[in-house]
Amino acid sequence: MKTNAQIVIIGGGIMGASLLYHLAELGCTDTLLIEKDELTSGSTWHAAGQCPSVTGSFNLAKMHAYSNDLYPRLEGLTGHYVSWHKSGGIRFATNERELAWLRQIQGYAKIIGFGMDIISPEEIRRINPFVTTDGVIAGGYTTDDGHADPSGICNALAIGAKAMGATIQRKNRVTALTQLPSGEWDVETELGTVRAGTVVNAAGCYARAVAQMAGIDIPVTNMEHHYIVTDPIPAFKERGGEIPVMRCPWVSGYFRQEQKSGLIGIYENVDLAEAWAPGGQPRWESTSELFQGDLDRIAPWLERAIERMPVFGEVGIRSVINGAIPHTPDGGPLLGPAAGLTNFWHCCGTSFGIAQGGGAGKYLAQWMLHGDSDINMTEFDPRRYGSFADEAYSRAKVFLDYRMTFTTRLPGEEEPDGRPSRTSPLYDRLAAAGAVYGETYGWERPKWFSTDGRVEEGGYHRTNVFDVVAAESRAVATRVGLLDLSGFAKYDVTGPDAESFLNRVCANRMPTRAGGIGLVHLLSRGGRIHGEMTVTRLADDHFYCLSAAAAEQRDWDQMVQAVLPHEQVTITNVTDARGVLVVNGPLSRALLSPLTDADLGNDAFRYLSGREITVAGVTLRALRVSYVGELGWELHPAMADLPALYDALWTAGQPLGIANYGLYAVNGMRMEKAYKGWGSELTNELTMIEADMRRFLALKKDDFVGKAATLAAPDRFRIVYGEVAATNVDARGAEPCMVGETCIGLTTSGGYGHRTGKSLFFACVPHDHAVPGAQFDIILQGERCAAVVLATPAYDPDNALMKA
Repeated sequence: MKTNAQIVIIGGGIMGASLLYHLAELGCTDTLLIEKDELTSGSTWHAAGQCPSVTGSFNLAKMHAYSNDLYPRLEGLTGHYVSWHKSGGIRFATNERELAWLRQIQGYAKIIGFGMDIISPEEIRRINPFVTTDGVIAGGYTTDDGHADPSGICNALAIGAKAMGATIQRKNRVTALTQLPSGEWDVETELGTVRAGTVVNAAGCYARAVAQMAGIDIPVTNMEHHYIVTDPIPAFKERGGEIPVMRCPWVSGYFRQEQKSGLIGIYENVDLAEAWAPGGQPRWESTSELFQGDLDRIAPWLERAIERMPVFGEVGIRSVINGAIPHTPDGGPLLGPAAGLTNFWHCCGTSFGIAQGGGAGKYLAQWMLHGDSDINMTEFDPRRYGSFADEAYSRAKVFLDYRMTFTTRLPGEEEPDGRPSRTSPLYDRLAAAGAVYGETYGWERPKWFSTDGRVEEGGYHRTNVFDVVAAESRAVATRVGLLDLSGFAKYDVTGPDAESFLNRVCANRMPTRAGGIGLVHLLSRGGRIHGEMTVTRLADDHFYCLSAAAAEQRDWDQMVQAVLPHEQVTITNVTDARGVLVVNGPLSRALLSPLTDADLGNDAFRYLSGREITVAGVTLRALRVSYVGELGWELHPAMADLPALYDALWTAGQPLGIANYGLYAVNGMRMEKAYKGWGSELTNELTMIEADMRRFLALKKDDFVGKAATLAAPDRFRIVYGEVAATNVDARGAEPCMVGETCIGLTTSGGYGHRTGKSLFFACVPHDHAVPGAQFDIILQGERCAAVVLATPAYDPDNALMKA
């Protein structure tokens, strides 16, 4: 057995085998995959092998598309049979909300390049003459996908990896993990110890147990999932060809042809069962394990599947497969660095491992070897979960995710399961005032305020809260508004080397004067964008750094792990210690001035400056910044002082017409100001130059992480800002940008600006469409809408209002 390897992968299912293959394909073959039994013997072997193109996540759709491109080629590449069936698939829409979802995914198809049409019930029956379409209004027909033998795919990937020089050790269980001072890991196994430069947890249903060996935990819950295979069906025997894989929300499942038999898989939405409950952890000696089938549990949905495909009811059941599948709280895989550790990565947590395995291995291998991936990995990064995602949270969210597998969730819709997890002290106050909360990194944050009892009707179109958001925006634009943004990630960076450290790890230069505020970015060694922070210099050796709520653990790791041994720097996470109350609007100064002795005039308290002051008897950090383009301050008190501060401001603001506002209004106003967002415009796919952020590069600095790569990287495309002639649907991101019948790019985010009456967007397009005045179309829910690139922000382009 190898005793040293650059990378050790724990787990020989589809995820581990795919990563091993793609690392080798990129030239990294000093690798060892360790599997406790045989390859595929966890959850891969019993999977049904579906490989759909249709998924609600744009970046997952890219992974699926790559898998569907790779798997048909694997037999030729490796010589191993994978039984690829390019049957296509049809996803039913039984109502308008499901049809709207399919239209959004059809936009993904145009961008990514997989075949998809929305077809009529009549066309569905022509393609599959055995299916009934009662209650079906349309179908999403994808033509480049299908299904395959999971064991065949996994073994083909393993054979291919070995042929390129990788090593696989079967029948050898990992028993312990120990990190050495060098950063390397000792991987203890039943057959001896391996010294690894990097360890990857690809352990499937055992992923949580492997993470615990490394001293951490991850939110993975294993669920039981049934599918059945029927006896051979005479009608299938008599017919050549194969029907598409059918997916139906009413059935809450999928059904297809399996050779000359039928296959039905069910995602029941009541009486769900956690695998290996109580405890949810498989025994180490478990291998190729199935659970007792429970047909009574899934009977209502089986009956519906037979109604959809009456030929299934003409024969008996040949086999019942009830196996474990790992799930994460949001249904996405865990792909990326482990929180708080170095040289330890996750490649696990996928509930659709066969469909996602090819792409997951490819893009994670890129990240591990090059520091970046070709797709946006933010939504898969394991550090999207923090300590809030404990066992109870994970179980509640996973049960929700499982039962909603075939339920269409539209924009604006969020369920209460597992919530609230993290709240500011204002949570109950604002809820009583009508706050409708959204969840980000466990935090409950106001999206909008229902002052008349209305409930949002989610959708891609402008919903019934459009006018409410307009009123909130008008309040901020004409009077003064309050917003609780305590979920911001917050760090104090202190010490003699704090300034030089931050100048080294950030692309922009740190503010040089006390109280100065700067916008800075954390880059990868390859020059791609990994983070964004607002930094306030409070003293010569003290910087206050703010970043997105969802980036709390990620940015913490990036900074802490970047400190060099000789640097005298202390980084403290003060996210839970400090609240944030945002005051915005032309009457902000009028609201705050009577409550403080501090001079808030322009000469004494300039725009983009911050300092400690006292407001209503509360000592706090006041930052004169604005993400909405109006005069305003962010007030950062101790978290415990937030209620007293809010009450004082609310009382003092009554004569001024003070109003609460939420993140829906913020999005529209930041779009009017052309402010880019981390995770949408600012991603690991782009350099600062490509994101049109060159002004935030301090290229005269001696060096910073990613500088050389930024200057050397190819300049492939540009993020542009523009206006679209939308009717009732605004851009959200991942909508195709078209010139004729050619897709030239995609939107990255968008929204309606109520102050300007404009529908605005950001998009990633080639250089020849990146100049002001350039025109193209954007497809919004199937409608082609004319778009034009703007030269300046739609609202107050000179920033006069913020500086007033």
